[in-house]
Amino acid sequence: MAFTPPRAAEPQPRRLAGMSWAHFLNDGAANYLPGVLPAILISMNLSVALAGTIMAALLMGQALQPLVGLLADRVGGRIMVVLGLTGSSLGGALIGFVPDFWSLLAVLALIGIANSFFHPQALAGIRQLGGNRPGMAMSVFMVGGEVGRGVWPAIASWVVVQWGLAYLWVLTLPALFTLPLLFRFAPRLPARTTNATPIEWRRHARPITRLIAFSTLRSLMMFSVITFVPVAWAQTGGSLTTGASFITVMLVVGVIGNVGGGHLSDKVGRRPLMVSAMILSTLMLAAFMLTSGGWVWLVLGVLGISLFATLPLGVLMAQDILPENRSLGSGLALGLSNGLAALGIMLLGPVAAHWGPEAPLWVALVGGAATIPLAAGLPEHDTAEG
Repeated sequence: MAFTPPRAAEPQPRRLAGMSWAHFLNDGAANYLPGVLPAILISMNLSVALAGTIMAALLMGQALQPLVGLLADRVGGRIMVVLGLTGSSLGGALIGFVPDFWSLLAVLALIGIANSFFHPQALAGIRQLGGNRPGMAMSVFMVGGEVGRGVWPAIASWVVVQWGLAYLWVLTLPALFTLPLLFRFAPRLPARTTNATPIEWRRHARPITRLIAFSTLRSLMMFSVITFVPVAWAQTGGSLTTGASFITVMLVVGVIGNVGGGHLSDKVGRRPLMVSAMILSTLMLAAFMLTSGGWVWLVLGVLGISLFATLPLGVLMAQDILPENRSLGSGLALGLSNGLAALGIMLLGPVAAHWGPEAPLWVALVGGAATIPLAAGLPEHDTAEG
């Protein structure tokens, strides 16, 4: 008999808020890099061709999320969530102390692995806290992560401008105070027993592969903007903080998409929203490439809304495709796709060095167009079912 995690009939808003805050800190600590990458390239005298490799080192560890998801479902509890926030915060602090390129890659790999620990167990537990509104709960949780990813690069760039890279450790202090509280508000998942229903890979292979392909190309769009827009801005003589603010606008305004996408999915279904959001995302990325002046900020905001509207929907779809192991489904939709997108970012580094930092964005635009038919073929599930 397949295991179905217990759920409350109604959402648990306080615990949801606590998990969203933990997500804010975890993803914030894991994303200082885009805001300070131009400063790192200068301080270590590195070529822009290595920008993609540096970002890939941060993201590649997330490809471990499916394996961590299997382990998380096996052991249950909440220990993976605690270890993840601990590792991300420690790695974020160490970025300011690394002496060379290889040490930087090692620290970034640590952060990526810690992210792999945090997300699968947290994402699976969020469904418990959402009760009969899983889309809403996933949106609230995702909002914390997206705001963290948007705000912390700007804060980190400000710290570096004011005091230098060595003071990034100051940003980890909120996590130190939050870690003990995680043992109170993080969901405790039951361990998956050895006699539980095995995963039906033959039945799930086609839809989960399609979802991974969709999520990978969507992530490539997002990571291309996050990685290469600040670098392009710095190369034109722009300030570090302004370059980081581009990321902040896209990710923080994108919270509207997180909330709206999850809320609407509970009412009208996930697939139509996925298709519509990716059409809008592709149009907005094209507009960004062709726009200048104040319009850039508006376009980035709309791009963030449309891109991040798909994040909670993709995770919920993966969990529904793999109901026997929802932590694994979460890891495939979020972690593996991010890891594959990281390989793409690594390959786009030389493209940026040869044709300019804007060139990878055109490649990402083509990938965005390919997500539209992929989204149209994704499975739809009963929106009343968790």
